[in-house]
Amino acid sequence: MNNHNINKKNKLSDQSIHKKNRELLRTSNNNEDSGLQVVLQLNQFRKLWIGQIFSQLADKFYIVLMVYLIAQYWVISNPDSNEALAGVAAVMRMDFQTRAQKITLLATGIYVANTIPAMILGTLAGVGADRWPKKHVMVASNGLRALLVLLVPLCLLPGPNWFGLSWGYWALVLMTFLESVLTQFFAPAEQATIPLLVPKQHLLAANSLYQATSMGATIVGFALGDPILRLLKQFFLQLQISGGEFFLLPICYGLAALSISQINLQIEPKPNQHKSVWAEIKIGFQVLKERPTIRRAMLNLVILYSLLAALYVLTISLASSIESLGPTRFGTLLATSGLGMAIGAIVIAQIGNFFSRRKLATIGLSSITLSLILLGHFRGTLIFTLIFCGLLGIGAALVAIPAQTTLQEDTPESQRGKVFGLQNNLINISLSLPLVLAGTLVSQYGLIPVLWLLATLALIAAILEFPWKHF
Repeated sequence: MNNHNINKKNKLSDQSIHKKNRELLRTSNNNEDSGLQVVLQLNQFRKLWIGQIFSQLADKFYIVLMVYLIAQYWVISNPDSNEALAGVAAVMRMDFQTRAQKITLLATGIYVANTIPAMILGTLAGVGADRWPKKHVMVASNGLRALLVLLVPLCLLPGPNWFGLSWGYWALVLMTFLESVLTQFFAPAEQATIPLLVPKQHLLAANSLYQATSMGATIVGFALGDPILRLLKQFFLQLQISGGEFFLLPICYGLAALSISQINLQIEPKPNQHKSVWAEIKIGFQVLKERPTIRRAMLNLVILYSLLAALYVLTISLASSIESLGPTRFGTLLATSGLGMAIGAIVIAQIGNFFSRRKLATIGLSSITLSLILLGHFRGTLIFTLIFCGLLGIGAALVAIPAQTTLQEDTPESQRGKVFGLQNNLINISLSLPLVLAGTLVSQYGLIPVLWLLATLALIAAILEFPWKHF
């Protein structure tokens, strides 16, 4: 009886939150009913969004800090590690001549440690997001990551060498692995919380805002991470405090945890402790089997991220064919695609509700198909390459945001964590495999055939949306 009263109380509390959201929406102008203005006025969602910004910035700053430390402490200050690194480079058939190549080799260990949990733990973490209070999962994830990165300076202390490298490098690899594990619990809990804070008719705008800020955090984090670290170091040195660069990550993760902790989210998970973890994982797969809309949205996301991962590799070849860029400035093309995704997200937020989800997906996949074909046709021309990279980014937003919104709308509330955990598994796999395959295919068959192959894949996905039924 007590449990029944508690659940009833939690339901009433959640209903009051949604009632306040609806009352706030009624006070908005009709012209703003489907735009970013409305979702930004939702106080509880805004706290989650701010937490997302700091959390994503911290994730990007983390990778930048690792590369910065590798360059400073293992490549410049520890030349004794060169012999061990040369042996590893020979096994991996990598060049090992310049400082940049040495940094790349050591950074590979960090990338692998960051990727493994993302590929294997998503579904398991999703079960936890359904079993435990979602707000507590998100706060704990960010709080524990803030505490974990406080240990980074200890890894720079002198100590024994393992496999030709100091113990501190291996400690950073382990720390990266643990940091990534905690991230896997944050992601499904975050995605499952959005529908609890945003009315259904505004989920498209909310996801558009998330997509835009995600791309912004990626650009800011990777582009400005190193300058920010160096500025912090100099600022604290003027205060006679060394190690100022190590304050950035705890501050970002801490602010994310603080913002999310202020969310008024009273929903408790359904009592399902009698079920095994494996049984709950199978329930997540059962949802995909029984609900075609969820299955189709998940397939579109997997195809999209596979195409984007391949594009990361192909942009090097595209940039090398442009005299004013060259292979080392391929990031310009990626940034243009990111800008296109941000623009597409803003457009969808404002007018996306006037179109069906499948119509948006068809337009997006068709835009990607056309962009890939024209990128090959106009290869070597800077202005056209930038235009079509931007168009490809807009098309990616038209696919990703409606698909994510469909998952949130159509997945039962009690199963969202499992479904979003499975989504993270599949997306991270789809991001990893094409990175290897695309480079191999380009070296064997050339850039144009690979672009046509990717365009064919996008076209097939567009046809599977049965566009003639929706136009």
